[in-house]
Amino acid sequence: MTATAALELVQLTKMYGHVTAVDAINLKIPAGSYCCLLGPSGCGKTSTLRMIAGHESATSGDIIVGPKNVTDLPPAGRNTAMMFQSYALFPHLSVIDNVAFALKMRGVAKAERHAEAKKLLELVDMQAYAARLPAQLSGGQQQRVALARALITSPQILLLDEPLSALDPFLRVRMRAELKKLQRELGITFIHVTHGQDEAMALANIVVLMNAGRIEQLGTPREIFNHPRTEFTAKFIGGHNVITVGDETFAVRSDRLTLKTPGAAVDGPSIAGTVSEVEYQGTYVLVAIAAEGGADISAQLTESEFDAGGYSVGERVIATWDPALASQLNKRSFATVETPDKAA
Repeated sequence: MTATAALELVQLTKMYGHVTAVDAINLKIPAGSYCCLLGPSGCGKTSTLRMIAGHESATSGDIIVGPKNVTDLPPAGRNTAMMFQSYALFPHLSVIDNVAFALKMRGVAKAERHAEAKKLLELVDMQAYAARLPAQLSGGQQQRVALARALITSPQILLLDEPLSALDPFLRVRMRAELKKLQRELGITFIHVTHGQDEAMALANIVVLMNAGRIEQLGTPREIFNHPRTEFTAKFIGGHNVITVGDETFAVRSDRLTLKTPGAAVDGPSIAGTVSEVEYQGTYVLVAIAAEGGADISAQLTESEFDAGGYSVGERVIATWDPALASQLNKRSFATVETPDKAA
């Protein structure tokens, strides 16, 4: 198993002129974790990744890899490797020479570096394409080559900048399964930037949700999905309704809303509204509701539940839920906590 390392960020800040891209974040990621930095465009996740890699200088704060403070070290001295969004393969070099390039720059003899490159091509199932040029490969094949090239220096932490964004949806699902399998086999820390909630939920055991340069919420995928702390988290993660009752605001999962007809007995909190759309999604039916007070909410019903209710656009309904399954939201609760031991 390749050596791995924990990552710690201490009050890490990045300024671009007067604009704060990353605002004094604190984060601890245990060795061997698969961590996804998740958030919308402009939230600071890519700037954070690039500072960890050494491709952007930190304005202030510290980056610690294992026991070593690497804040002022060049990329080659950090025991990290970066896989870029564009893959950045050299078009004039063969697959095996692309993978072996970092060892060539270190002065490793051709036979030795090719032997190491061949091992990694076998790891990503690309050994049959060693002599091809990047232009002769599909997008998924290029990604595998880029992964092998990033791993050739035996990094303790692998940094991935939206590695699946250039792939079609079918291949994206397949490749994320391969990424997860590879991380498990290698045992090294992966830090993966994405704006896709599904991608983060499928891959990570630690999700760091970022907003406006700070950490909005941190936890396992299940913790963040089941217990959002802020309205931003509930809305960005999806699958939740943000409902205000009196002076309190709650997040209620769409699959935990129950619909009733007006006049039916209701046990628990409720909100009235009008069905605005019905979408059949195969495994469930999504009923969108324009609620009183202007809120848009939705209920995820099984086919049998939908058929029993016979809900149609324009119909009045009552949405109700179990208050024990709702999450009370704070206006803003930036996380400054350290990550617990690696989650299962």
